Amino acid sequence: MTGPTVSAGSGGSAGSVGARFSVPSPIDLRLTLAPLRHGRDDPTIRFASDGVWLARATAEGPATLRLAAARVAEMDPEAGVIVAEAWGPGARLALEAAPGLAGLLDDPGPLIPHHPLIRELQRRFAGLRLPRSGQLLPALIPAVTEQKVTATEAHGAYAGLVRRLGRPAPGPVPLLLPPGAEILASLPYFEFHPLGLERRRAELLRRIGRSESQIEAWMALPPDQARARLQAIPGIGPWTAAEATRAAFGDPDAVSVGDAHLPDLVSWALAGEARADDARMLELLAPYAGQRARVVRLLEASGIQIPRFGPRFAPRRIAGI
Repeated sequence: MTGPTVSAGSGGSAGSVGARFSVPSPIDLRLTLAPLRHGRDDPTIRFASDGVWLARATAEGPATLRLAAARVAEMDPEAGVIVAEAWGPGARLALEAAPGLAGLLDDPGPLIPHHPLIRELQRRFAGLRLPRSGQLLPALIPAVTEQKVTATEAHGAYAGLVRRLGRPAPGPVPLLLPPGAEILASLPYFEFHPLGLERRRAELLRRIGRSESQIEAWMALPPDQARARLQAIPGIGPWTAAEATRAAFGDPDAVSVGDAHLPDLVSWALAGEARADDARMLELLAPYAGQRARVVRLLEASGIQIPRFGPRFAPRRIAGI
């Protein structure tokens, strides 16, 4: 894969800085960044007509980053450009993170489509990439809130957590930063309860908040080693570790073992089997070792409907207990 080329300059809006990244083929930013949005009401990210907006904490302060895709047909019909614009004290570091977030550092080439459906999905979603946020703690927070609950519960809890503990991000759109480690570590567990988080998840959020520097240091490790380190933290299992490393590293092989629906999706799509367990899912994904998360992401993007049998999980109202 040819690396992106970048041209930097002042941004197009007051108080912003910007950059343009040329890529060999267009990238679909909505598909690429969709896994970083945790529910339609996620206040840390916005999908708009002028691009995708993200709130981001950096070592130099908070920032808002806008990413937009454009074609450059006059230069090359097959090429594309990602336009990045950032606001706030952390704008410089946010721009540095833009290529990873936009999927410019991801290479879909190694995926060999052993199944005709995967070949078709590669063609249909040629602009899909795996985003790399470069930050483990912000990836862990939503993963913890999503443990062993329905999507409705998880998304509501995460949005509530951000609105309660997040700070406003700089820039022209109203976004909130994810909760910082210090406030997660210092908040008593019972303060999480009205947000829909029981004591187990609340204590885990407090625990990872206290371990921020150690956790972020693991970004220097290969993704599989980072997953192993994460699973040594009480309360973090294979599912949570995979969710976090896929977002933080753009890891193409992180499979969320322990998901309630993923084995069924994989088995239905690849084998026509409506029900499966983790072992069967991993068996079907084995030919794609090294690219299993990419296969899963293509299947998720496809919108394939799994046959439903019996009652679905009913959401609970933890805040009312």
